[in-house]
Parts: sequence; structure tokens; C-alpha cells
Amino acid sequence: MKRRDARDFWLFVGPFLAGLVLFGYVPIGWSAYLSLFDARNTVTPEVFVGLDNYTAVLTNPAFTGSLLTFTGFAAGIVPLTFAAALGLALALERVRVARAFFRSVFFLPFACSSVVAALIWKTSLFSGVRSGLVNSALGLVGVDPIAWLGTADPPLYWVVLVTARLWLQVGFYVLLFLAALQRIPRQLYEAAWLDGAQPGWQVFRHVTWPQLRTTSAAVALLLLISAFQAFDEFYNLLGDARGYPPYARPPLVYLYYTALGSGGQDLGRGSAGAIVLALLVAGAALVQSRVLKIGRGG
Repeated sequence: MKRRDARDFWLFVGPFLAGLVLFGYVPIGWSAYLSLFDARNTVTPEVFVGLDNYTAVLTNPAFTGSLLTFTGFAAGIVPLTFAAALGLALALERVRVARAFFRSVFFLPFACSSVVAALIWKTSLFSGVRSGLVNSALGLVGVDPIAWLGTADPPLYWVVLVTARLWLQVGFYVLLFLAALQRIPRQLYEAAWLDGAQPGWQVFRHVTWPQLRTTSAAVALLLLISAFQAFDEFYNLLGDARGYPPYARPPLVYLYYTALGSGGQDLGRGSAGAIVLALLVAGAALVQSRVLKIGRGG
């Protein structure tokens, strides 16, 4: 019986594990290998340079500046998305009519292509011309058209980037919170009411929030990793960010143009940057998991 259970286990887990190794661990290992060589326009380098590529990347102001900026970006977008998703989930949990419809409405943006979303934001909502939807709405109250994706100070393109990212991501985390809310036993709420807890903040603080601790920690961790992996929205809205301040270019856009840019494919230096970014994300995720006690009982 145990042998049969083991066989069934590997039948289910085997394909996923093979895909993880083939498309996850092998590319990471190969990138680590390339990062130690002068790999220009080749994936079979011969000139060993040791840690020179890491030194070049870590002393490049464009890369280090983007890392610092996107650490701040993560510090802002993570709690903002978290709060929006939790608030919407709590509101949807109280809906008694057309609940499935509203869940689908909030989830659909997550299934939308980020390229399509970026084009809508760039050409229709925040186009920077009077006919753009946002500028048309502002025009009703006497505000002149705003060049949302311009390089003037203040950097209003962050409004476009953040709103696009929120629209794309919030729905997925709303569903995670909704699933967690539905697992909370109703008896806990009844006991809280019998003990005199007032509906609203007191019930949320003493009943709902403690029951959401595990899901909240997982959502925060996923949001943190996603923030450092930002690419599609920035690339499609700002291009290669030339003409913008250096901090407008996320690390992945910098690495993309370093490894695959038209000026020469420096795969060694690009791989070194990718390893640095991966270690940074892994370290931040580890610290967050320790602080939030992910994986521990209770």
C-alpha cells in the first residue's frame, strides 16, 4: 500500500518537479555559471573573469540606483496593494447579491495581459492629451491637460505605473483573502458578540485579523517578490526609460538591456545582475518570513 501511495505521489508531483528543475533551477545555475565569465554574444564562454562582472554591476549607478528606488517602491506598493485587497475582500464578504459576479469582476484584471493594460493606460486613460479619459475628467473642473508620462518634476508617471499595477494585481489577492475569510468559523463571531464585542473594528481586530494571519503573511510575501520582479508595466509604459531619471528604470529593465540590448549582449554582466537581484529578493523574503513567522504553527 505504501509503495502504491508513493507511486501516486510521484505521478502527481513528478511533472511539476521536473518543470521546476528544468525551467527554474537549471536557468539559475546556468546564470550563476555565466556570471563568472566574459560572455559577450555567447552562452558558451571561455574567458573566466571571476567576480569582475559582479563588481561592474554593483558599481554601476544605474543598477544600484534602481535597486534602491525599487526597495522604496516595494515599501509603498506592498502595503497599498495589501490594504486595497483586504478592504475589498471584507466588503465583498458582506455582499449577498450577485457575489459570483463581483468576484469575477475583480479577478478579470489579473487575467488580463499586462501589455494590453499598459496600452490602455498609456493611450486612453493617461494619454497626456485633452481627449484622454483622466484629462477629460480633470478638464470638467478646470484643470489643464497633464503630461502624465512626461519627465517633468514632479514625476507623475508614478501615478500611471502604480494605478496600472494595482488594477492588474489587486483582484488575485482579493480572492485569497476571500477564501481565508470563508474559512473563519462563524462560532467565533457569535462568541465575540456574546462577549460584547461591537460589530466593526472590535470584531475585526479580535476575531477576523488573527484568523487571517497566515494568509496575510503569504500575501505580503508574494507582493514583495512581485514588486522586485516589476517589468512589464514599466517597459511598456516607459520603454527603456531613456530620458527619464535613472530611478525610473526597474532592475529587470536594466538587466534586459544589458543582456539583450542592441549595443551588445553582455550575458555575463546581465547574469551577474540577475543573481544579485535574486539574492536580494530571497534575502528580503527570508527576513519577512521570519518577522511574519510564515510556516510556524499557531
